[in-house]
Amino acid sequence: MAFKPRPAQQEVLNYESGKMGVAAVPGSGKTQTLSYLAAEIIASGRLKSDQEVLVVTLVNSAVNNFSSRVRQLVADKGLLPNVGYQVRTLHSLAHDIVRERPGLVGLSDGFQIIDERAADLMLEDVAQAWAKAHSYMADNFLSNTLDGNTKDWVYRDKWPDQVKILARNFIKRAKDFELTPNDVASHIGAIPETLPLADMCYAIYEDYQRALAYRGSVDFDDLIRLAKQALAYDPEYLMRLNHRWPFILEDEAQDSSQLQEQILKMLAGPNENWVRVGDPNQAIYETFTTADPEFLRDFLKKPDVKDVELPNSGRSTLSIIKLANQLIDWTQHDHPNENLRKSLSLPHIEPTPPGDPQPNPDDDPAQIHMIEKGYSPDAEIKAVVDSLERWLPKHPQDTVAVLVPRNDRGTKLAEELRRRRMDYIEILKSTASTRHTAGALSNILNYLGDPKSAKLLATVFRVWRREDRNDEQANTQMLNIAKQIRGCVRLESYLWPQLNQDWLASLDFEGEGGEEAKQRLEEFRLIVRRWQAATLLPIDQLILTLAQDLFKEPAELALSHKLALLLKRASAMNPTWRLPELSEELKVIATNERRFLGLSDDDMGFDPEKYKGTVVITTMHRAKGLEWDRTYLLSVNNYDFPSAMEYDQFISESWFIRDQLNLDAETQSQLEHIYNLNHPTAETDDTKWQEGIATQQARIDYASERLRLLYVGITRAKKELVITWNTGRRDSDKKTPALPMVALRNFWENQK
Repeated sequence: MAFKPRPAQQEVLNYESGKMGVAAVPGSGKTQTLSYLAAEIIASGRLKSDQEVLVVTLVNSAVNNFSSRVRQLVADKGLLPNVGYQVRTLHSLAHDIVRERPGLVGLSDGFQIIDERAADLMLEDVAQAWAKAHSYMADNFLSNTLDGNTKDWVYRDKWPDQVKILARNFIKRAKDFELTPNDVASHIGAIPETLPLADMCYAIYEDYQRALAYRGSVDFDDLIRLAKQALAYDPEYLMRLNHRWPFILEDEAQDSSQLQEQILKMLAGPNENWVRVGDPNQAIYETFTTADPEFLRDFLKKPDVKDVELPNSGRSTLSIIKLANQLIDWTQHDHPNENLRKSLSLPHIEPTPPGDPQPNPDDDPAQIHMIEKGYSPDAEIKAVVDSLERWLPKHPQDTVAVLVPRNDRGTKLAEELRRRRMDYIEILKSTASTRHTAGALSNILNYLGDPKSAKLLATVFRVWRREDRNDEQANTQMLNIAKQIRGCVRLESYLWPQLNQDWLASLDFEGEGGEEAKQRLEEFRLIVRRWQAATLLPIDQLILTLAQDLFKEPAELALSHKLALLLKRASAMNPTWRLPELSEELKVIATNERRFLGLSDDDMGFDPEKYKGTVVITTMHRAKGLEWDRTYLLSVNNYDFPSAMEYDQFISESWFIRDQLNLDAETQSQLEHIYNLNHPTAETDDTKWQEGIATQQARIDYASERLRLLYVGITRAKKELVITWNTGRRDSDKKTPALPMVALRNFWENQK
């Protein structure tokens, strides 16, 4: 269908030069508009033969989307495709800038970029080593209510992980400030205060950067910092890039960081031909990155920026639009916490004008369901799946998604859908098939690392015979055999028996099924022997050997190959690791604690239209940019969506830390304090750093982001919306419905 721009879109397409900021509501066609603008500039003759339009976007899947759109639009205008434009993520752009002149920033020509997984492993080693050598540091921050055994457990299992999180975010922020470890050290040394969290993270930062340098590598955060340095150190190089890219078009600008904004401003050059498109109301990554929607908001307010709005959206019904707009209005005028009233901003979403190629779906106010009842977490999932069972047969040509605030809720939902044999697809940290494959391999590696453990071997038997769980009689036999293995005192008498010392021969196999049980144990013994012999192989070959005995499906074997490569890299990065540590790597994937893509559309982008009649499970964060006919929002309570009220609890405040401190926020605050004192401005506060202030501000920031996340969730729905909440798992600390949900439900009741 030919692109017929709306009046607001046409105003963007009329762009000639200079700075423009575009506030685009959900479903307003910003990607299409920006793609068309790129094609218009290329076709207008404003570019010389050696020039291109540079489009910068957030993720690789968006790069593919933009590239295909611009390619088609350029071809439709009779011009050569793939000529006159570049579509890049900021990281790929930074990589090219640094790769062009690595010597400018102290790198060799053969420098390597370490991926996020490898960087995380390296940081984990450094952080845990520091935590172990400075265990006394924990005493400054652990709650004094912990008893002896609990405190020992926290020291061993919780505190090292806490240290790693603090260090990781400290390093990200330091690099956004363009601070090397030496810079941080000099800044700390220039102030009279003692800031223990900053001191700790500086030491880990220094060790981490040393480990990177030893491998001749940089991480993704280094790339951004070094790209800016390269541009600053070589004005002629910058001028060449200014000439090559006379127009900069930036998508998802609400997720820009301070450093990203500075780099793009430099690339825009003296002509400042820079178009920034985004929606501050969809800024939902502050918790995970150094992004801040205030950078875009400030840009839109500048007098030399042409401020344009894209308010029209054909995605949703008028009822859903009304609900999303009410969330903005309630937040701005009636939120009981006045600190949150700037969390959402105008413009309102407006329906498309008459004759628009994308008219809004027919409105049906009865398809807005905000469930008043508070479920238990398990009952909430059951109620949603019950609803899906009723709805799906009547709507085979419609799309549907269940959006969860956290991956673990998505995992529970997938288990219930699988139990009821309903079709679903996951867009979580890992898919069910990935978790099951990783879990099976992890259990076997765990046993092979401790081959005398009858308990672990019994678990391995259950993994090996996992298909028996689908048959009641076979499952009973499998559990009985596992129980027998667990009771074996000397496993070598079973697996490697000497003459007349065979444990298996001592068992009674009389009765029904006895011969079959004996056959199972004999077969299992041979397989375990083979696995034990295979432990001499490199880890990737060991994994593939196990997979051949465990899996039959091509998808499982393909996933095993990916996991084998992952462990091969982990082993290379950590030469001292043995099977227990490698097993732990698989365990965190199996428990959905770490991102691991399987073989799915998610690698290259996701199209909901391919999955009509199939339930899509994803987090609200990962749903951004997508849409479904019917959308469920789960767990909209005051824990997952707090309003920074006195009675709210916050996921970032660990129960074992004293005074409900958010140590991450306190650490970031110490870094900002030393940075500001060494980079004074008119607003710099030279008072001493005070504990607790950052924790309170972090509550405001988090609650603000969760308001925007709820807005994103609501605006994924095209025709039907269902919102539920649960009371949490502890009866002693029951959750309540989130305040914005209560406000929206009251508003909707008054509309009837």
